[in-house]
Amino acid sequence: MEEASQIRVVYMSLFVLLRCSTLCLNDADKCIVDSELSVVSSRRVNHIKKVECVGEKEKVREIPSSPLQVLRRWGCDDDEISKLFTRRPALQRANVAQLEFKLSLLKPLGITSSDLVKILNCRPRFFSCRIHLVLDERINYFMEILGSKEVLRRVIIRNPSLMLYDLDDKIKPAIEFYKGLGCSQQDLVTMLISRPTLIPRTNFNKEKFEYIQKTGVTRESKMFKYVAAIIGVSRMETIEEKVRNLEKFGFSEEEIWHLCGKCPILLSLSVEKVQRNMTFVIASMKLPAHSVVKHPCLLLLNLESRLKPRADLVKRVLEMRLKPLIKEVNIFTALRMSEKRFLKVYVMCHPKDIADELMEFYEKSKNMKRLAEKYKKYIRKGFPF
Repeated sequence: MEEASQIRVVYMSLFVLLRCSTLCLNDADKCIVDSELSVVSSRRVNHIKKVECVGEKEKVREIPSSPLQVLRRWGCDDDEISKLFTRRPALQRANVAQLEFKLSLLKPLGITSSDLVKILNCRPRFFSCRIHLVLDERINYFMEILGSKEVLRRVIIRNPSLMLYDLDDKIKPAIEFYKGLGCSQQDLVTMLISRPTLIPRTNFNKEKFEYIQKTGVTRESKMFKYVAAIIGVSRMETIEEKVRNLEKFGFSEEEIWHLCGKCPILLSLSVEKVQRNMTFVIASMKLPAHSVVKHPCLLLLNLESRLKPRADLVKRVLEMRLKPLIKEVNIFTALRMSEKRFLKVYVMCHPKDIADELMEFYEKSKNMKRLAEKYKKYIRKGFPF
């Protein structure tokens, strides 16, 4: 009995040993097979190829496996791809086939990789939309209106949503309306580029037509398209608020509309900007409020980077009894000069020590803008100085 039990133990040990060996071999085989499959899978992900039959020959075309590869193949460099992914992180997980298809629609329009960055900066969800819907009809219509593919490219970059608006309900009615006002093809091009929201926001009523008449601008005038466009896209409440704001500085309604006819872009300025510029013109420059009627640039120029630094420097030059390079130049001319011209007339024409002093004063005055921006940033975050 004891011998039989010993034999049984030996058999059991051999069985276990053989079973373990078999398991190990099977596991090893499985690992090898899994490894091979993973390599094949990896190759399939990173290097997918599509075989196309061309006559009797086979043409092999690599199919990109990720949005990154799609964008690289389309012509984007690493910097542009980084900007695209930063602006629209979901683009990194986009469907490869759909992305490649949508990019293929943009190529015939002359859209470049740098244009693509501008488009996504303006409309981050651009590739999430169905830009292929009635595309041919849309392109043909715009080509008829704008006259060339290059102009269409520029218009799309300014407002990518032109590829998305309903053609029959939004685009055509707006274009036909401005045509009815007497706008020519070139006028429409200018309006679409200067006012990207012209299509979706155009809304006219009796009061708006009266506003256009008050400006004194006729349909034959070169300014008519700008006046019509900016009044057309503005809300009635906004227009009325901006008119009331100018009335506070002593302007009559007639003077305000005459000024808007002369410089329509004034209606696009915020109430705050007009208040700040007007306050500086009256309080610091000691000019009458009505100076802006003759010189609208006093309201258009940036206060911190242009208006204040130049006014301060001209004042400093006069206080030091210095003469500018050009005799009898006035402050309004100085404000409209290019930066290079302004420095040549008021700074570089003096001896080096004086020029250095004036330049330091000018740079310090311009740096006040950065300090103001930093202050606003900290205030928004709730940090005390």
